[in-house]
Amino acid sequence: MKLEILIAEDEEITLRHLTYSLEKEGFAVTGVNNGTDAAALLGKRDFDVLVADIKMPGKDGLSLLAEVKERHPDTEVLIITGFGSIESAVDAMRRGASDYITKPFNLDELVLKIRKIEEKKRLEKENAALKLSLNPPAPAGSKVTTIAGFSFIARSKMMKRVIELINSIRNSDCNVLITGESGVGKGLVAKLIHYTSARKDASLLALNCAVFTEELLASELFGHERGAFTGAITAKKGLIEITDGGTLFLDEIAEMSTTLQAKLLKVIEDHEFIRVGGTRPIKVDVRLVAATNQNIQNLIANGKFREDLYYRLNVMDIYIPPLRERRDDIMPLARHFLEKYSRKAGKKIASFSDEAVDILASYGFPGNVRELENIVERAVILETSSQISGQSLPQSIKLFQVETIDPNRIKTIDEINKDYAEKVLEYADNNKSKAADLLGISRTSLWRILKR
Repeated sequence: MKLEILIAEDEEITLRHLTYSLEKEGFAVTGVNNGTDAAALLGKRDFDVLVADIKMPGKDGLSLLAEVKERHPDTEVLIITGFGSIESAVDAMRRGASDYITKPFNLDELVLKIRKIEEKKRLEKENAALKLSLNPPAPAGSKVTTIAGFSFIARSKMMKRVIELINSIRNSDCNVLITGESGVGKGLVAKLIHYTSARKDASLLALNCAVFTEELLASELFGHERGAFTGAITAKKGLIEITDGGTLFLDEIAEMSTTLQAKLLKVIEDHEFIRVGGTRPIKVDVRLVAATNQNIQNLIANGKFREDLYYRLNVMDIYIPPLRERRDDIMPLARHFLEKYSRKAGKKIASFSDEAVDILASYGFPGNVRELENIVERAVILETSSQISGQSLPQSIKLFQVETIDPNRIKTIDEINKDYAEKVLEYADNNKSKAADLLGISRTSLWRILKR
């Protein structure tokens, strides 16, 4: 799903430039030239981000910010301000704005700030299962494991083992390294680790190391002093300082440069750091939970990840297996997402058809839990009955089903080839030429396979 952005900017040239540039970045953008129209649009539809000039006819940026915070709490606000209005921008931050950018602004900087918001929302979506916590109604057929009041949908032995590991460190303050493919739920596990620990009443902040340049990542982590670099008009606290007493989740830690890794190691060993451009050490007490989808041992061997930092982070190692290796979790998770998105869409869809269950249960899910959630959300949008049918599932997942072995009926290679060819032919709407092209064979060869 594209990030929905609303721009409120009274300078027509700036508005057109922003709209064009952000659309090229893949965002869905709507632009208006005054705050009154922006407020009207916000009342009609949902936006992920509002980019608003602080000075506009009608409602100004601060008035829009107040309205968004009251009526649209899920919308993040970025304030545009002139160089001489920095104090107003800082005031906007105090009132709940996500960030600000000054005119004339650097478009790359604006895109990075929006990407940061996009990543935050992605983590929130990935961790949606946690929002059913505190004894939620369990979807039919699911197995709900509870830790310290938090419920976690898991039926497979592998995920029950993950639960046991989280439970075993609830009274510990050790750093944790979470590994596993993209989309398996590393952010959710990080939340569970924090909210079952002694730090549960303190802050949990998350940062994706992959979306920042080295300079910006250093600033986000350690903060900076005024004048530390071009654009550093005021001093800024970094996430390490803000999270003092709580937990900092560093996703995609392997993307961090070895220079920043050395600085992070000092935080772990000495419990202190220095802001970018600063000279004074600042003491902190932060628990680190890191995650990666890469092979850290290979990175260490290639000199791309510090071995000493690895051992400091890897006090407890939690591996989350991909969804294809824990197939018992597919339908409980699918039912959870069905309940969530049916409620959101105002539909009464209670279950999956037998055909839909067979398709989901046999699909490989290269995108893991995140892909399953997207598939179910799409199916809810398309479905018009009270049950998710196979027709509402993407055609692509129907072609790549995992063939299970029935000991009472072992298929020959010819039979397997014929079954697959028939599925491809169905996908090609019985167009034999198209099906043969998809299979990389001639029409004659396809005819022979189907006749066997």
